[in-house]
Amino acid sequence: MSFLSERVLKLVESETLAMARLGNELKEKGVNVINMSLGEPDFTTPEFVKKAAKEAIDKDFSYYTPVPGYKDLQVAIAQKFKRDNGLDFNPSQIVVSTGAKQSIINVVMATINPGDEVILPTPYWVSYSEMIQLNEGKVVKLETDYQSDFKITPEQLARAITPKTKMFLFSNPCNPTGTLYTEKELRALGEVFKQHKQVLIVSDEIYEYISFAEKMFSIGTIPELKERVVTVNGLSKGFAMTGWRLGYLGAPEEIAKACVKIQGQYTSGASSISQRAALEAVKADPAVVKTMQNAFQKRRDLLISLMKEVPHIRVNNPGGAFYLFPEVSYYFGKKFGDQTIKDAKDLCMYLLNEAHVALTPGGAFGAPNYIRLSYATSEEIIREAVVRIKNALQVLK
Repeated sequence: MSFLSERVLKLVESETLAMARLGNELKEKGVNVINMSLGEPDFTTPEFVKKAAKEAIDKDFSYYTPVPGYKDLQVAIAQKFKRDNGLDFNPSQIVVSTGAKQSIINVVMATINPGDEVILPTPYWVSYSEMIQLNEGKVVKLETDYQSDFKITPEQLARAITPKTKMFLFSNPCNPTGTLYTEKELRALGEVFKQHKQVLIVSDEIYEYISFAEKMFSIGTIPELKERVVTVNGLSKGFAMTGWRLGYLGAPEEIAKACVKIQGQYTSGASSISQRAALEAVKADPAVVKTMQNAFQKRRDLLISLMKEVPHIRVNNPGGAFYLFPEVSYYFGKKFGDQTIKDAKDLCMYLLNEAHVALTPGGAFGAPNYIRLSYATSEEIIREAVVRIKNALQVLK
């Protein structure tokens, strides 16, 4: 007899975490594994942020925090949204959570009823679809590919919206592709949204400070959409603070209050120390992390140039984040000994076991012909990883 619910039995383990776990298991056996499966900067948290955390400990910030966050942090985040994104929020519209992931699922739980449709452009971040299905929503996928730079068109969007559509959820810049929608492209999508007032738009902008092509545009600045856009952000990527678990959102008042109600029942407020550190981070000029952004752009260019030398691999030129999402279907059906590579997951397992490079299969992101490489690592490691991948693929028959 099993005590597990149908809900948890239907839930899929995160492929990014699964591949990282398998890579770590090989490392524990003494294998030299290069891990390009996790989206985690290899930089350290800025010193001024760490200093603020240490001071918070010394000043005894060790008590329960308000569920939506400290008031001064809410104010600072609202000011950051205005400064960097042109978004107008009152502090009461800001909710601080234990990571942007919690911010997103708070919104999903607060708005999605059983049977509601949620449109996801593919590829999408691995947890989006599971969050929706966990809340009994229906995932509606909009397919893209590397040739379109993984961007949907207004025509695609218009065809996908039905009377049951409740939400459109996307990341910009995108995880897993690094795609960055331009202002012109988002305004064109906005024209479609203007005709469908029942659709809530959730814009996950966690990679905002890691964008290369141009200044990032927030869809929530379009006046006609302002009252139905939720903007999610956090500190994990831009400030190399993954372990601090601090995310936040700006939302219409009704949704913000609903998120506070939900969060109050299952985690309450985010860590007091992380919040005091976050206060200094969001107040800082984004230029303080420009060095990290420049390093990521250099690594992107290096990885693209190297991967283009690998036969039958097709890539785009991502405008942000720290991922490359190559098309690899040529290798499906190829053999290594008596082993057949049936799909991207098999290919990733082959590259893990034979090349000792941990990657993430694209099926986890709704794009089964692709794999994801994270270049949040040194140029030296990137070079070595591609050599290993290239050599391993050449063996396949």
